[in-house]
Amino acid sequence: MLAIVRTILVVLLSIIICVFGLIYCLFSPRDPRHVATFGRWFGRMSPLFGIRVEVRHPEGVTLPQNCIYIANHQNNYDMVTAAYVVQPRTVTVGKKSLLWIPLFGPLYWLTGNLLIDRDNSARAHSTLTETVQSIKKRNISIWMFPEGTRSRGRGLLPFKTGAFYTAIAAEVPIVPICVSNTSNKIKLNRWSNGLVIIEILPPVETAGYSREQVRALTRHCREVMKNKLDDLNAEVARRETLER
Repeated sequence: MLAIVRTILVVLLSIIICVFGLIYCLFSPRDPRHVATFGRWFGRMSPLFGIRVEVRHPEGVTLPQNCIYIANHQNNYDMVTAAYVVQPRTVTVGKKSLLWIPLFGPLYWLTGNLLIDRDNSARAHSTLTETVQSIKKRNISIWMFPEGTRSRGRGLLPFKTGAFYTAIAAEVPIVPICVSNTSNKIKLNRWSNGLVIIEILPPVETAGYSREQVRALTRHCREVMKNKLDDLNAEVARRETLER
């Protein structure tokens, strides 16, 4: 019964957010400020799933005005966890097929996010080139999932290099974002589904890297995120055990 109630509420709220968002964004279409606004709206639905989201920022560090944010991509619950920490004037890069999702797809595009055709490598490369040019010209940051797909409980997957090429070419730092495990954690028929910690890590400077060193940068960022995710998952498990 709880699962049915939750599903109905989530669907209704999602429709309301999308319809209102489409109308609202028509007055200033493709404005990058909209992404953080509506990301937080979706993020506020996390209590409906019985999860507590705890957000951490790097102490004593000011996030750069222009950067590439990279985050682990787990499942559809990223919409109510990771979406909550999208920073102002940050747009995401998503696959072109997202456009065909009723209501959400048009909103995704209208808020200013970027769509990439992964089946067309030439077009995908062109889009990344345009992204590099847009970062400072439009005064935006870019959010990317370097795994390229949902991990679905398989741990942190190998990273693709697109986000790192983009950061080096645009001469901006990379800011990793780690979201503790949500795979097989959320049961819709269970009232409480525990804690999810999202931590924004200090920026990784790219100034010392050339395009030929992109794989070294990719490996370094993945190692940093892997170590942090291991720590976060261990902390969540420890705290949830104490709460039982």
